[in-house]
Amino acid sequence: MTDAPSAPLDSSGRPATADALLRASPLPALEARILLTHVLGWRRTQLITRGEEPLNGASVERYRTLEARRAAGEPVAQLVGAREFFGLEFEVTPQVLIPRPETELLVETALAAIENRPRAQVLDLGTGTGAIAVAIASMRPDARVWALDRSADALAVATRNGTRLLDANRPGGAVTFLQSDWYGSLDAALRFDAIVSNPPYIANGDPHLLEGDLRFEPRGALTDEADGLSAIRTIIAGAPGRLVAGGALWIEHGYDQAEAVRALLNAQGFAQVRSERDLAGIERISGGLWRGNGAA
Repeated sequence: MTDAPSAPLDSSGRPATADALLRASPLPALEARILLTHVLGWRRTQLITRGEEPLNGASVERYRTLEARRAAGEPVAQLVGAREFFGLEFEVTPQVLIPRPETELLVETALAAIENRPRAQVLDLGTGTGAIAVAIASMRPDARVWALDRSADALAVATRNGTRLLDANRPGGAVTFLQSDWYGSLDAALRFDAIVSNPPYIANGDPHLLEGDLRFEPRGALTDEADGLSAIRTIIAGAPGRLVAGGALWIEHGYDQAEAVRALLNAQGFAQVRSERDLAGIERISGGLWRGNGAA
């Protein structure tokens, strides 16, 4: 009979524990805790209650591998395969943009726009993980929601998120995920109470594309390879033919693009055009109402 393999040791020669790994980590404490709970399958409180428990070698090696990848710059959301958004945990892969807290403002504003519209129809353009569409559908079970993306890989992720996170019996039915270059594949007869989008809005050559998490995210979801406004122009130009009278269009954009986006909305004939600021005080989204047949 052979002895069981001994537990791995930390740098001091003691058995490796959660406490020891966290103390020695070069990562910010929150990131190290997220990676370690992911590897161990523990809740965060267990890092406290079981912090001195010796860990097995496979877990320690897996954690150290993820720790090194994060230290090299890979996003935490991709390493653990998930990111929370609007209280829901979305699957994340390298094929989709990582949902960010500031985009929750787009969901909140869209929900306010359809608050008094029973069985509202909502369109999400460039859905990625499906975070915006699924969040809206979860808060408004009666709404019918369409979510479009030109990437088949992104749509596969979004579909899985919708299936996992939404009630299969919701009155509005399942979210309709459709491969489309903006409005191109939509039924011509469809009209919406709200259109929302977080399109690629970073200008080609912007140094942010070479920094942080953006280096690991799909470039096509970040930049239009032009001035950062080409996708936004397409969305605004196509919206009047897709909105009901009084329907709302809301678009997320860059920190310095609000004035330009408002100008595009006004030029297209939208009413009540305005921008909304995120928690950092940045004008994060802009939108307005389609006048339609005399709508104010």
